[in-house]
Amino acid sequence: MARRQRHAPPGAEGLVLQRDDHRGQALLSDGLTFGAGDVRYLRSESGAAALAEVAELELTDATRVADIAAARARFGDRAAVLVETTLLRRRAAEKLSGVGSEIPVSEWLFTDEALQQATAAPVAMHRARRLAEAGVVVHDATCSIGTELAALRRFGVPAVGSDIDAVRLAMARHNLGGVAHLCRADALFPVTRDAAVLVDPARRGGGRRRFRIDDYRPGLGALIDTYQNRDLVVECSPGIDFDEVRRLGFDGEIEVTSYRGAVREACLWSRALAQGGVRRRASVLDRGEQITDTDPDDCPVRPAGRWIVDPDGAVVRAGLVRHYAARHGLWQLDPDIAYLSGDALPPAVRGFEVLERLAFDERRLRQALSALDCGTLEVLVRGVRVDPDSLRRRMRLRGSRPLSVVITRIGSGAAGRAAAFVCRPSR
Repeated sequence: MARRQRHAPPGAEGLVLQRDDHRGQALLSDGLTFGAGDVRYLRSESGAAALAEVAELELTDATRVADIAAARARFGDRAAVLVETTLLRRRAAEKLSGVGSEIPVSEWLFTDEALQQATAAPVAMHRARRLAEAGVVVHDATCSIGTELAALRRFGVPAVGSDIDAVRLAMARHNLGGVAHLCRADALFPVTRDAAVLVDPARRGGGRRRFRIDDYRPGLGALIDTYQNRDLVVECSPGIDFDEVRRLGFDGEIEVTSYRGAVREACLWSRALAQGGVRRRASVLDRGEQITDTDPDDCPVRPAGRWIVDPDGAVVRAGLVRHYAARHGLWQLDPDIAYLSGDALPPAVRGFEVLERLAFDERRLRQALSALDCGTLEVLVRGVRVDPDSLRRRMRLRGSRPLSVVITRIGSGAAGRAAAFVCRPSR
């Protein structure tokens, strides 16, 4: 493929980009082929007008058949991409809210798979903020429909993008307002120099998630080898095996990010982009809290106090439970279990006030719940083989009070035992 020099964004001088073209296809969720011609149509004046008309349709489960029939009668073969785009825009409204600037997300173009793979706005904005603080130029080498580039733009980070999928590139050009510096390229064949490289390998294929590192596209090992002498940021599944990542030769920071109680991703930051020698970080975005392995981890093991705390999933996944406990004056119930306890709750954290403790036995637990007038029960389990849904049904609750039960193992080996803590949730 021919190369040519493009005008670079401020601060991106010296970047060399390949020319892109507009061939390629992407699949819609219903199996229809979404081609470059469809993108050109949707970006046209007539396509925009048609999208505005279709956006007026309810397209609910009750009306969808009739609405699609009406769209077909009005727009013929174009109806499929018009309806699909309308539905995807509605799905994107919450996930990507706040990313779009010149072009609001309500006017973006997507494929179903691209939207599934797109980074949620709070996570993309968090990463863009870190890159802005690092003061680097960024090459998003798997830019897809442009979510990360839009977030980088909001923080004033000079950036360029590339992707191997020409259809997604055409969508990105629309979504970013036509001023983005984009090219078509394979992420494993560098087309920039002197830029931090951001990569989000495909972790979905055929509608299924890819959990194994070897199944990423492009592969994580190949990415680390390709950019071993470059600043590199790689988005990964939150369940990634940290030890396996280290065996691939990665020696930087692994950040686990959560938002609204859900772990969203693990992100690899090469050593030059890691902050203060950090190797593991948990970022709880909705609370604005970050815990790292450089924080103190002096955490005792004691019996339960007034409250039990189930740490955020990012803290647990990053292996920073003791560091989190030390920060908030908590202690562990067991050195190998993530449940913590304390006499006061950390700010804005949901906890469980202990009402009764007993050795775990279903009959005794049923009696305790009945005596406390329990009507609905939340079951939390760690270290004990219990199915929460099955246990809840067997409790045969008839009261009116909402309670929680924390079931966990205390002690290891022959001394280990299952304990149940009947609790009142703080909220």
